Amino acid sequence: MDTQTQNVFEHLRALANKAVALLDDLPARRALIDTYFQVDGQAASVIGSVQPDVCGDIPLEWVCAPGVDTVRRTLYIHGGSWVSGSLAGYRALASRVSEATGTAVLLVDYKLAPEHPFPSGLMDCTMAFQWMRENGPDGASLASQSLIMGDSAGGNLTLAAFLALQDADGPVPDGLVALSPATDFTGGSPSLQTHAERDPVIHPLVYKALAPLYLGGKEPRHPWASPLFGDFTQAPPVLLQVGSEEVLLDDSTRLAEHIEQQGGRVELHVWDDMPHVFQGFAPALTQANSAISQIGAFVKGL
Repeated sequence: MDTQTQNVFEHLRALANKAVALLDDLPARRALIDTYFQVDGQAASVIGSVQPDVCGDIPLEWVCAPGVDTVRRTLYIHGGSWVSGSLAGYRALASRVSEATGTAVLLVDYKLAPEHPFPSGLMDCTMAFQWMRENGPDGASLASQSLIMGDSAGGNLTLAAFLALQDADGPVPDGLVALSPATDFTGGSPSLQTHAERDPVIHPLVYKALAPLYLGGKEPRHPWASPLFGDFTQAPPVLLQVGSEEVLLDDSTRLAEHIEQQGGRVELHVWDDMPHVFQGFAPALTQANSAISQIGAFVKGL
């Protein structure tokens, strides 16, 4: 493991220890999670511009690298265990996604649990996608290409948003990109146990802890909660990226197998020695830069 990666692991272990101490202080825990990608205590710089917008009562931000084609658009759904995460914590990553894909990236500040349990946040994401298809950074205009992308809980919501849009017989995205997605609230992935000592930040009982907060008693096998059980027979191309050290590794490998069995097109990239949502550590982490470049190649190849 190289020095850059070791620094990331040490940062994440320290963050996980702090998070345990803040279990009963949700505002402080949310503030802590906003520092997830700040290995050296500093947020990465934002490439390009950030422009606030709104869809009904849902705050949004357009993040556009210089020279992007604003009729090609990506909805980015941030992670944070469905209970945390913010626009501010994801601007830098969104800007690098914008640069790599050549798309205007729309960050969505969806409603968080436990104040707003399932499916409130998901409905915000589907509404934001529908709005994005008809509105860009320069105002009302139809998108020529529209994608959904997200990480961790946001990866879950990325996949669930497609399933919800499909169930509503509405327009669906042209592609899906999920980074370290959570896909099975039943906790059926073997890596939850086999990787418990390898993952520096995600606890193997993550689903047991979060189900009461997010699902609020809803069925954990519902495809909108656990996309692993969804219908991907008519899905657009899907890219999954995950680190080899994650307890959620098999949430991606099992989903990729599920999509393939249903006849869908899916690319699964497992990155050696990488932790949860390592892409957010760009530009400091070499592997993060390479992974974002692969995202760009996938999107441009659609």
